[in-house]
Amino acid sequence: MPQNSLYNPGNPIKEFPLPRTSPSPHLPSGEAFCQRLAHLRKAAGYSQYTLADAMGISQRMIAHYENSNGNPPLYLLPKFAKALGVSADQLLGMKEVKEIKKKDSRLWQRFSRVEQLPPDQRRKIVDLLDAFLKAGKA
Repeated sequence: MPQNSLYNPGNPIKEFPLPRTSPSPHLPSGEAFCQRLAHLRKAAGYSQYTLADAMGISQRMIAHYENSNGNPPLYLLPKFAKALGVSADQLLGMKEVKEIKKKDSRLWQRFSRVEQLPPDQRRKIVDLLDAFLKAGKA
């Protein structure tokens, strides 16, 4: 019986390396994806723990993707790009990363926790934030 050319259980799935070059002036030329990911994470103000939490994966997986040449599965690339505030092309080193706006990850963690509160409690927090922002403009 001929085996399917797309799926062969006798052969392990091979990992294909992601591009290793980056035209970005902020990232060293020729760096591996793992190094680029670490640079972009730090530039965005995330720790491995906070990035993992934002993406819904474990910190160990972030460390694996940053410290070895273990490439993340393709379905995670858009999540990484969105969390880091870059395009997938920039994440892969195919386009220049001009500037990364640094987030206060502690503040964003708190916003995430506020989003999980019941609507009446969220409304009170929003009203309080609005009052502080209005006072800050005066």
